[in-house]
Order: sequence, then structure tokens, then C-alpha cells
Amino acid sequence: SLKWFYWQNSRGLLPKVALDCPCAFSTAAQQRSTGDECGPEDPRDEPRHPLSERTLELKASKLEEQVRDLTERYRKALADSENVRRRTQKFVEDAKLFGIQSFCKDLVEVADILEKTTESTERETEPSDPKPTLKKIYEGLSLIEAKLQSVFAKHGLQKMNPVGGKYDPYDHEIVCHVPAEGMQPGTVALVTQDGYKLHGRTIRHAHVGVAVESQE
Repeated sequence: SLKWFYWQNSRGLLPKVALDCPCAFSTAAQQRSTGDECGPEDPRDEPRHPLSERTLELKASKLEEQVRDLTERYRKALADSENVRRRTQKFVEDAKLFGIQSFCKDLVEVADILEKTTESTERETEPSDPKPTLKKIYEGLSLIEAKLQSVFAKHGLQKMNPVGGKYDPYDHEIVCHVPAEGMQPGTVALVTQDGYKLHGRTIRHAHVGVAVESQE
């Protein structure tokens, strides 16, 4: 304290430095006080030991494995997405092509009736008839039938012509067997009902008679 300082000074016990600069004792005391208050160094301030090389290699290996796994998942997801896109596109295209399939099935029955009527009119037409009414009707029906088949072809609907060709269960339905006279067995010999395809897809099977070997 200041009283102690001046008391020591009056007795001549303080050195000259202390007399010239009484603040030195205060500074030293403060330093001692500060040094007493400071504890050991905070262990958190100590430098951490670096990770070992083996630990770093293990972490790198795990990261590489995760990258490979994510890459494989991404490729699979991309492939699945592409497959879905293709299937959707195919579905849309088929819907455009075959959306009229049911309508065509009903319309070919009308074509059957028109064809039979035309054939019947042709048989009843007589060239010597002074009133060629049936002949004109026949010609008109023939024009209508030809136009109808043209419209069918325009929209991808085509009549099958299997006579003379090989029997195909995907296109033909056997309704009878006929002797193979001059024809290979298994060949379509006659047609009792025309078959139709829409853009290559069979929408109605042709009813056919298939040639077989005659048994004597």
C-alpha cells in the first residue's frame, strides 16, 4: 500500500529505482497477482495429433465405395427412366395407330355385306335385259366397294389374300379341310370369310379351308 511505501522510504530502506519509480512495485505486484490467477494451459489449446495415414486411407476407401454405389444407382435410375419414356412413347404411338381398331372391326362387317350384295347382283344381271337396272346397280355397288377398300388402305386396314399361301394360325382360322388337288398340303385352298389387318396387326382372322392329302 502507499502507507507502507512511504514508511519504508522514510527509513531509507527502498532502493533508488524504487524511489524514482514507485509504480514499479505496483507493476510487479500486478504481475505476481496475474501469475497467481492464471492456471495451467487449457488442454483444448494444445495442438491435436494429425490423423494417421491408415485412417485417411480407410476414409478415402469408404468415400470411393459410396461414390461407386451412388453412380450405379444413378445409372439404374437413368435406365429405368429411359425405359419408361420408351414404353410411354410406344403406348402413345399404338394409341394413334390402333385407336380405331374397334371401329374397323365393325366396319369390315359392312364391307362383307356390300361384297356379298355386289356378287349377288352380278349373278342376276343378264346382258340381254332391255332394262339394265341391275347392271347399273351392280356397277354402282362395285364402285362403292372399291372406294371403301381404298379408304381402308388409306388408314392402314387391309384385306388378307391367303389363298395359295401357307396356313398361319395367327392370321387364319380353319373351318374345313379340302383335298389337296394340285396344292401342297397345309396350303390355304379357299376363304369363306375375309380376314383383315390394321397396320400389320390381325384384327379379324380369315376363315379358310386348308388342303390336306386325300386318303384313298
